[in-house]
Amino acid sequence: MAAPVLVLDHPLLQHHLGQLRAVQTEPPAFRALVAILSQALFVEATRDVRAVPAEVTTPLGTAPSCQVQERLAFVPVLRAGLGMAEALLDFWPTASVWHLGLYRDHDTLQPITYYNKLPPRVDADLALVLDPMLATGGSAMAAIDILKRHHVRRIKYLGLIAAPEGIRALQKAHPDVPLYLMAIDDHLNEHGYIVPGLGDAGDRQFAT
Repeated sequence: MAAPVLVLDHPLLQHHLGQLRAVQTEPPAFRALVAILSQALFVEATRDVRAVPAEVTTPLGTAPSCQVQERLAFVPVLRAGLGMAEALLDFWPTASVWHLGLYRDHDTLQPITYYNKLPPRVDADLALVLDPMLATGGSAMAAIDILKRHHVRRIKYLGLIAAPEGIRALQKAHPDVPLYLMAIDDHLNEHGYIVPGLGDAGDRQFAT
């Protein structure tokens, strides 16, 4: 059985997603929306991290708390995943960041790896693959392949919009990896773009 696919359908998040999709949204606003939605995905995806009870002192006494016991790694797929990683670092600054450079060949639609900055030894308990768009699934599958060859045991995928084709491909290749998304769109067009989607997430973040 494949790991779950969770879509965050909260109306406030879906409102922001609609703004993200809109063609008139400029790069500064686009980046801010990516950050908001990424942090929401991060909170949901880390609901099961291991923590132990703790206690803190307040100005008026003591209060129960907890301390997270797991080491987290963010794995942005360059370059579109960079905005997601920056937002998650704002939320959880002690995480490691492992950059993976992948691009999709426009003729074959296959992923090409051009950069790999994983540590020599795994120093995280949970790795979160960050890529806004899950289209064919090729880049996500390649990123997870690299992580597994590096002996990363727990992996989750965080994305904003996915195509059904990409979900099926990723679940077939890596049925143990849960997916956290904001939307599942209708289909891929002949160029491998998600419809209705939002266009190229990297270009829209960085005005290229």
